[in-house]
Amino acid sequence: MVYLPAEDSYLLKKWVEKLAKGDVLDMGTGTGIQAFAAAKKADKVIAVDVDPKAIDYCNNAFHTFKNVEFKESKLFSNVDGKFDIIIFNPPYLPESKYDKEIDVTGGKFGWETIEKFLKEAKNFLKKNGSILMVFSSYTDKDKVLEIAKNNGYNSELLQKKHISFEDLYVYEFKF
Repeated sequence: MVYLPAEDSYLLKKWVEKLAKGDVLDMGTGTGIQAFAAAKKADKVIAVDVDPKAIDYCNNAFHTFKNVEFKESKLFSNVDGKFDIIIFNPPYLPESKYDKEIDVTGGKFGWETIEKFLKEAKNFLKKNGSILMVFSSYTDKDKVLEIAKNNGYNSELLQKKHISFEDLYVYEFKF
């Protein structure tokens, strides 16, 4: 199932529009909302998703963008090169008996996919590069920040937004 943009996507998009530059990787592109936003300012955007349906959707929707390439990848499995900016709207909700879908569930506690991503991402960042990531208060913000610190990242909260049932956080991580 292709993850449709919601409040988290639009909040992250705002920061992508401000900070995108150079070579950009959009991890878990979904409908391509972040790739599209980044393409306006970036030299090149590589957008990946584990879901082949998302890649097909994006290739059809964004075929006129010459600086964007979409391809299938489970996290960094099919990614080469280094990037100035890596964008990630991860699946961040804890598993529940109602929803175990890969597009929204980040593991038993919600942060497991983020942990795998942060362990690998530093190998794909250029010097002075950064990660823009959004996640929810359901994910355990302190645990995410601990994971980032343990992997050598400096974390900066760019924005916090309260919506009816949760808080959303946009962080910039630098290695």
